[in-house]
Amino acid sequence: MSVEPRPIRLSRAGKLIVVTITLTLTILLIRGLGPVATPFIAAAITAYLFNPLITWLHQRTKVSRGIWIGILYLLLGLLIYGFVSFLGPIIASEYHEFVRNLPAIIKDVRQQLQNNTTISLGGLQINAGPVDQSLNDLLSEIGRRIPEQAPRLFATLIETVLLFISYLMVTYYLLDQADRVMEWMYNLVPAQYRLEIRTLGQQIDGVLSGYVRGTLLLIPIMAFFLYISLSILGIRYALILAIVSGFLEVIPLIGPWSAAGITIAVSLFQATAPFGWPHWVLAGVIGLIYFVLRILEDNFIIPRIVGHAVHLHPMLVIFAILSGGALGGAFGLFVSIPVAGVARILLRYFYMKLIDQDLPPLPVPAEPPHEVEPHPLPAPLPEQTEAPISEGQA
Repeated sequence: MSVEPRPIRLSRAGKLIVVTITLTLTILLIRGLGPVATPFIAAAITAYLFNPLITWLHQRTKVSRGIWIGILYLLLGLLIYGFVSFLGPIIASEYHEFVRNLPAIIKDVRQQLQNNTTISLGGLQINAGPVDQSLNDLLSEIGRRIPEQAPRLFATLIETVLLFISYLMVTYYLLDQADRVMEWMYNLVPAQYRLEIRTLGQQIDGVLSGYVRGTLLLIPIMAFFLYISLSILGIRYALILAIVSGFLEVIPLIGPWSAAGITIAVSLFQATAPFGWPHWVLAGVIGLIYFVLRILEDNFIIPRIVGHAVHLHPMLVIFAILSGGALGGAFGLFVSIPVAGVARILLRYFYMKLIDQDLPPLPVPAEPPHEVEPHPLPAPLPEQTEAPISEGQA
């Protein structure tokens, strides 16, 4: 007895189960890979940042994307080499000086704690004696561990080099095949829904591009102005503090004030203050500098560079930062705001679907150029359409 072959069809519950299992296994795989996944994530972010530039150059010059990617690698390599050649010795000198003077700094902090066990805050006397021993133990542990970690740098050098090479290779392939990858992903969507998903993708891209590219420009801008200001005030380790402060600017609300607190702490315990000022005046001036730069950043730099791409209420910003730190640690803090912005768009989209409304119309996206590629990505499975019901069957 012959059996007519028939393709397998999944019910809605079966499709939901398959999608849930696939997403769960993917998340577990990414979490389990740990450092191995880092170059791939970094490559995806880098390709996302530079793809508009490569696409624009390719369309204007008709030169292949691979050549422009090679030129981009060369220019970035020269820029990094110049940066390391110029600032590398300064950073290394400040780091070695910090390690060399760390015992004296710890001794000075201990002396300050022993001489000032009572802190006066607005007329309220606070006894710092109970926390003195714990803080001393912490400082001793920091002073002991920093020199011990230096020899381990060589042990991780080989791994870092391999991960960096992997990062460059994956970035190259993603940039070279960016348009084809995006088309392949959109072709996974049924044709009748493709335009709507493209519209949703445009909105997400607007949030991510405005925030990520603007934030990456914000880091060197703030680091430059802080380095100039701290150098004029004669703050030790001005370059390191400026670079750290620039990166902390990426963390909204918490980052800038944490950077100010670190710099103020360094100024309070350095040996001398400029212009004959007492240390508390120097600390106040540094706090004022950070405050003024923050005001300029919020009112002039961010609106012109970052824009208002992420429309989040301040309470949601605070919630996103705390949630990102709790779920993803330091990395979660860095990506909390753009992830919250994307989540807002997706939640709005799902809500409009629940109330049977459509997305606001956007300009129809132009069809991307189709190029003949030597190794095309696998095409999605053909769409299955149901046969029309005849009148007799009805």
